[in-house]
Amino acid sequence: MNHGTARTLPRAHVIYTIAVIGFIYVLHGVIPMYSNSSFLGLFANEQTIGFIYMAGAAVAILGFLLAPDIIRRLGNYHTTIALVCIQIVLFWGLIAFTDPMVLAILFILQSGVVSLIGLCLDIFLEVYTDGANVGSIRGLYTATLNASWVVAPLIGSMLISGSVNAHNPYMNTYVAALAMLFPLLYLIYKNFPRFKDPNYIHLSPWQLTKHISSNKNWVKLFFANVILQTFYSWMVIYSPIYLNKVIGFSWEEIGIILVIMLIPFPLIQYPLGRLADRKYGEKEMMAIGFAIMGVSTITLSFFNINNLIVWAIIFFITRIGAATAEIMMETYFFKTVSPRDSAVLGSFRITRPLSYFLAPVIMMLGLLIVPEQYMFVVIGLMSLIALIPALSIKDTN
Repeated sequence: MNHGTARTLPRAHVIYTIAVIGFIYVLHGVIPMYSNSSFLGLFANEQTIGFIYMAGAAVAILGFLLAPDIIRRLGNYHTTIALVCIQIVLFWGLIAFTDPMVLAILFILQSGVVSLIGLCLDIFLEVYTDGANVGSIRGLYTATLNASWVVAPLIGSMLISGSVNAHNPYMNTYVAALAMLFPLLYLIYKNFPRFKDPNYIHLSPWQLTKHISSNKNWVKLFFANVILQTFYSWMVIYSPIYLNKVIGFSWEEIGIILVIMLIPFPLIQYPLGRLADRKYGEKEMMAIGFAIMGVSTITLSFFNINNLIVWAIIFFITRIGAATAEIMMETYFFKTVSPRDSAVLGSFRITRPLSYFLAPVIMMLGLLIVPEQYMFVVIGLMSLIALIPALSIKDTN
């Protein structure tokens, strides 16, 4: 929520502008996302690909730890401009170079930079958000970002299908991602040159840990968010492989399932955010979201028929739950944090790359206990654990 920070743009205008910027930002990241592992597979084996992803997550985590001090020194506007420019160079390198080691390093670095750009956009939005409409504004922003998640895989698959590069059919997705960065840079450059940063609170890692742990509701929210982000990363990494290798769907059919699955995010998050502002508390809807997510995920283990409609419907229901839990956590968090708390914002976003470490660990440990088919039960039960922090958190209303 805003704490007296000077604004140079009308609030409604800048919020819609940030939503457009967020849409383009996600588009550049997601267009190549579902083919990234296939691209890396051109020069690396599966184990090496896993290490590359983990290294990218480590770079993102390190970036989140360093970002608050950098933003405090340079300002959010100049930091964002610099990060987008760096990302342009990195994507150009992914297109121009062919050396496997160079490509791996560029891929790892862009994985970190894309996360940090998202943090900077969070700060822009937080500064222009007033306390009475946090849910509506976060709902609009999150729904816009997730709308990009729906269309980006379709764009990526069309670019791969239409590629004339037999050696690297995934090249077009990086060209498209690079192209998205130029309007992104222009919109940030044009709209925020007079952006006035809040007086960011400077905290050492130890002070930051104490600051977060002193707020029991933040601790519970961070725990619930780790579960949600681990659910997402596990689903992104493993469910397409399961649908292809175990159930027998083609990749075209999997693409249809993924698109249907993601529809709840742009469809329900904005109205749910408005409800959280005006009528209901976040904790109740957060708990309902995790309950739907957990139960529906568990049921996936008990279907082994090759029926696209059945799988699409169940995946759709899992994301109704996930979308509900996500927007309630976003609304709750941004109602209770100040734009000055860039370090706390960064810590909240660390849960995303952290989940890319946890998901493979859960998979490995889970397979020691249950067959692959019942990993959905493991992930579903993990999701239901989030009911504990969701129900015990103190409502903001």
